[in-house]
Amino acid sequence: MSVIAVANPVIMDELHASVTQVIWVTSAYLLAYAAPLLFTGRLGDRFGPKNLYLVGVVVFTLSSLWCGLAGDINSLIVARAVQGLGAALMTPQTMSVITRIFPAEKRGAAMGAWGATAGIALLLGPVIGGLLVDSFGWEWIFLINLPIGVLAFGLAWVLVPSLETRPLKLDVVGVILSCLGLFLLVYGLQEGNSKDWSSTIWLMIGAGLAVLTLFVVMQARNKQDPLLPLSLFRDRNFALANIGIASMGAAVTAMTVPTYFFLQGVRGLSSMESALLFSPLAILTGVFAPIVGKLSDKAHPRTFTALGFVLFAVSIVGYNRLMEPDSQLWMFAAVAGVSGIANAMTWGPLGAIATRNLPLHQSGAGSGIYNTNRQMGSVLGAAAVGALFVDRLASNLPQMSGGGEGQSEVSITEVPEFIKEPYSMALAETGLLPGAFLLLGAVACAMFIRFPTPKASDEKTDEVPTGQQAGAVAG
Repeated sequence: MSVIAVANPVIMDELHASVTQVIWVTSAYLLAYAAPLLFTGRLGDRFGPKNLYLVGVVVFTLSSLWCGLAGDINSLIVARAVQGLGAALMTPQTMSVITRIFPAEKRGAAMGAWGATAGIALLLGPVIGGLLVDSFGWEWIFLINLPIGVLAFGLAWVLVPSLETRPLKLDVVGVILSCLGLFLLVYGLQEGNSKDWSSTIWLMIGAGLAVLTLFVVMQARNKQDPLLPLSLFRDRNFALANIGIASMGAAVTAMTVPTYFFLQGVRGLSSMESALLFSPLAILTGVFAPIVGKLSDKAHPRTFTALGFVLFAVSIVGYNRLMEPDSQLWMFAAVAGVSGIANAMTWGPLGAIATRNLPLHQSGAGSGIYNTNRQMGSVLGAAAVGALFVDRLASNLPQMSGGGEGQSEVSITEVPEFIKEPYSMALAETGLLPGAFLLLGAVACAMFIRFPTPKASDEKTDEVPTGQQAGAVAG
């Protein structure tokens, strides 16, 4: 999801695409990824998370080949949609497998390692994307997935155990309503800024909310096998963790836009140089996440999560103070390090808290809900930061307030010296937005309650054959 942004200008040039078309290279993936997450998570409960993961890897890998071989922009957009579906099949299963293999009171370390990938991906996406595009061409940001996909399939086939499945009646109406509602809502939020928040966009958002409301009502009436088991939200920590992960997704997405625009547009760094400046974020997230995860197993749920959200909000203020044309770049790296520690305190522990009391037979459903909220937070963060950026540009650069398109062009070209200061001010004001999301997450985490003392019967996880169990632990 992050690697494609670096390649967009080259794809636009080589495939003779319009701005709208190249934006759809990302939009098609995001829509196909976000809309079916509730459904694909539930499918993991029905057919087994390992099986769904393997199918997802195959779809994702083959569609990556399709993307790399696409000879025109329309083929690339369609291939990206299929690739998004493959990702939707995979994503909920990872969390579900961890939930069902590790006992609740020892799940923190595993979720810590799982959550560390989020911070690392923030660095690897732009860096690897820039390296591949500059060295081999845009096609290789997709073709690189082929050996990774083959390796992932082989390792999962050998090391991940086949877990017990549960026969479920397919909720066809629920599938249709959830996918349609999420599609309309995600599309409206994602395209709103580019469509100048027209009446059509607001109609789509309203329709999406209405369909999702109907979906929830229907789920409440479904007494057999609902796609969205509302009983899961009776667990206070699960409900609050979903608010937390949505806030985190929104904050991370909203943070990257103004900071990268500043470093590249105002300070003149390349996409790879600006990404490397944030390397402390990825490194410290990777180092501290497993440690924090292990410690969080015995700590109060709010201990690390609330502190992590507050620390991340402090780093957002730090970025804001540094968005001046003559600020010291090394200080960006220092603040990024603080962000990395904050990320380590949030991603993994939130996942462990959400799954702590999750019934094993509903682990796929719970994972689907959790990842849907994470993705919806990201979409909301992207929409909000885009709208705020345009508004702040109009306020600080009124001479360029003739239209949204004219303002947007400033952000993707080298900024002239005479407007660097007001442009930096617009970015700095926009950059405070993720702090609001993080404060919401901090409030949610402050309301976590202590885990109940597990009984002997509660410690049992899914039965795994001895050889497979050893392989799963090694994996």
